[in-house]
Amino acid sequence: MNTFHNNKKPIGVFDSGLGGLTVVKALRKRLPNESVVYLGDTARVPYGNKSQKLIQEYSLQIADFLISKGAKMIVVACNTASALAIEALKESVSVPVVGVIESGVVAAMKSTQNKHIGVIGTIATISSGTYRETLVRQDDHVVVASKECPLFVPLVEEGWLTGPATEMIVREYLDTMKKDSIDTLILGCTHYPLLKPIIQKIMTDNVTLVDSAEAIAETTADILSNNSLAVNLSTAGSLQCYVTDLPARFEDVARRFLGEKIPRVQTVHL
Repeated sequence: MNTFHNNKKPIGVFDSGLGGLTVVKALRKRLPNESVVYLGDTARVPYGNKSQKLIQEYSLQIADFLISKGAKMIVVACNTASALAIEALKESVSVPVVGVIESGVVAAMKSTQNKHIGVIGTIATISSGTYRETLVRQDDHVVVASKECPLFVPLVEEGWLTGPATEMIVREYLDTMKKDSIDTLILGCTHYPLLKPIIQKIMTDNVTLVDSAEAIAETTADILSNNSLAVNLSTAGSLQCYVTDLPARFEDVARRFLGEKIPRVQTVHL
């Protein structure tokens, strides 16, 4: 077991955009005494249409930036970067690294009773096949049903979290999955937890939803504990937020993901 020092250092979190703030929200709920430094690569979003080499380059740049801000571990809140850059990060940085995919898979394997697991995500995440490969690597008897849900991201960013139009779109995507006998559904995009109530309604209570944000918060807590990295303070941790570009309507969208007013945000050039 490795022992790292300076436990007061923050947890570093990054995403290609602002969706990773759902992970920040889950971390702050699960680990309220830990400080967090977040970077949203809003100038280069989306990552889904980039090559693996470029995504690895971006991810390493961001990890270096977060470590320069004192990060004691790196949480990759981006599904695309988790799929395509996680091994490069683990080989290149000196602090623990964890991604949303491995955390979601572990939580799903603990949840499933019949080994029929569904995964929903962006086109890039689903077409990468990483969730399926990681699940089958855990247990080759697992049956995986995957579904691309590209309209979920714009629904969330527009704030269309409820209502007839949203329910119609969600139902259109998920009705076919209800025929696959899944008992567990991984929400394979950091935007999707905001649609959890309507997804649960359509899938019914017979299906357990695995929120990748909650799953990675649990994994992070375990890593901090196992590596003597957990902070030993009773005071609330701080939050620093950085972006590579300040997009239109930033505060509204960020508040939606974080669930509270976002603190002062700084723009950085990597």
